[in-house]
Amino acid sequence: MQSESGGAGMLVVISGPSGVGKTTIVRSVVDRLPDATLSVSATTRTKTGQDQEGVDYFFLSEDEFMKWVDEGRLLEHANYAGNWYGTPKAPVDELLDDHRIVILEIDVQGGLLVKEREPDALSLFILPPTEETLLERLKGRGRDDEQVIQKRFSEAKREIQVATESGAYDHSIVNDDLEGAIDKACKLILDERARRSGTVNASGA
Repeated sequence: MQSESGGAGMLVVISGPSGVGKTTIVRSVVDRLPDATLSVSATTRTKTGQDQEGVDYFFLSEDEFMKWVDEGRLLEHANYAGNWYGTPKAPVDELLDDHRIVILEIDVQGGLLVKEREPDALSLFILPPTEETLLERLKGRGRDDEQVIQKRFSEAKREIQVATESGAYDHSIVNDDLEGAIDKACKLILDERARRSGTVNASGA
């Protein structure tokens, strides 16, 4: 099936530390771009009452997950907070063949793996305006105690350093204004797709 715009399929990696607002940005990008689809990850974490199989995640046992790894069925995988997460390769390939923009919302570790295996992927990293702002956002969520917040903050600073020093991310977006960050993400994706298609993006997204 051809996409509405007729553009080529494109893989997009969007990463950023916890509390930076990347999930909100990713969901908004998917809503705004008719060809965009969010890839569904596989995980070994426990399924909650709010989770939908195949919508939020593909839920696997650890043995099943490791079998997928051994069989090469994951584009990338990483362990986070004691659980495994990974991107199933077959659904991504199908969406790309269908001329879709496939967005992977994954951590830096996964992002580096994808960029290594799929160098043509467009990679975007979401940054906070300042470290102090990020810490305030983590505290403002009101769902973690101080020890957990400080652990997340420390991990966030490490991720930012790794992403910056790796050179694996094509663009950084500072989320100092949510609407502006969403607009910039959309424009970067559309401009890159237009460049690859040899057309001009006149949408001004």
